[in-house]
Amino acid sequence: MEVTMKYLCILGLFVVASISGLERVNGAGECGKVPVDRMAFRMAPCASASQDAQAQVSSRCCAEVQKLGQNPSCLCAVMLSDTAKSAGVDPEVAITIPMRCNLADRPVGYKCGGYTLP
Repeated sequence: MEVTMKYLCILGLFVVASISGLERVNGAGECGKVPVDRMAFRMAPCASASQDAQAQVSSRCCAEVQKLGQNPSCLCAVMLSDTAKSAGVDPEVAITIPMRCNLADRPVGYKCGGYTLP
């Protein structure tokens, strides 16, 4: 029950951030025309895996990371976004998710803020 409530709270944060992102000017950014904070909403299945390096990464999370990993600058921006920070994401843990998903085509060595994707 406690885990479900945690996910609902994180999901609520993502919803609020995505709604507020709709009011911004639609220019091309790291994730194209979709605001980074709105893209962060798609990463809700990664909530626990982005906070605890020992947590199992769900297949839904890996699927989303694989999609975003096609554009490493978008993936990086999402992991370092204000929405992710508000949800309690630890960037140092979040950048390990592509490796923990065993994605063969992950952006190894990509510089993401002060971090390097393993």
